[in-house]
Amino acid sequence: MENKKTIITYGTFDMFHIGHLKLLQRLKEFGDELIVAVSTDEFNELKGKKTLIPYEQRAEIVSNIKCVNKVIPENSWDQKIEDVEQYNIDIFAIGDDWEGKFDFLEKYCEVVYLARTKNVSTTKLKKSLSNFLSIPKEDILNAFTIIEQLKKDFE
Repeated sequence: MENKKTIITYGTFDMFHIGHLKLLQRLKEFGDELIVAVSTDEFNELKGKKTLIPYEQRAEIVSNIKCVNKVIPENSWDQKIEDVEQYNIDIFAIGDDWEGKFDFLEKYCEVVYLARTKNVSTTKLKKSLSNFLSIPKEDILNAFTIIEQLKKDFE
């Protein structure tokens, strides 16, 4: 019988985007079972992070990605060793923006840091959204009026 490998990763997965999907797909290539620990709203609050999408919805989105086998809640920084032992994890993997932060897990499993998808991040999406929302309503309405006029002029 073939020796199966189990991978685990952790993340908030707010505003799920192509970078998240590519990370999960790449992680699945490392083994047979992919477990994703999604940060709860309470844990994100402790980290000083604000999410736009509630935990239950984020967990449901991630659990419906075909390469994900199981979703568990991430409730604290300290649960990682317990999770690795409980789920018989072979590989702990996470984005390289965390490089070196989880080397302590090497006693329990292989630790892999993967490069992020270039030019894609939740932080950038939130910043773009914030910039868009800071545009005065009148300016947006004026832009639509101008566009409508241009469409009429070219008909």
